[in-house]
Amino acid sequence: MTDSERRFAERAVRRRRLFVSLAVAGVVIGASLAAFYGYRRWQDPSFPIGVRSALVVLILLNARQNLRQYRYAVILGKAAGVVSPPARV
Repeated sequence: MTDSERRFAERAVRRRRLFVSLAVAGVVIGASLAAFYGYRRWQDPSFPIGVRSALVVLILLNARQNLRQYRYAVILGKAAGVVSPPARV
């Protein structure tokens, strides 16, 4: 493994908590927006939902990608033998 590959692996392992936090936040935001837009549509059947539903789908897809990045960072850390930094308190 080259030096740049090792730095990449170390950086990915350091950021794994960020990836899982972004994934959780994306799911919460996406679900909240879906519920809000659903409620608005239920209250007013003429409420335009098309673009808003596309926005919710994009937010949820972003959350899925962040979860995938987290999983890759964990696997990369194990495969490369990169030691994760201690948790900050």
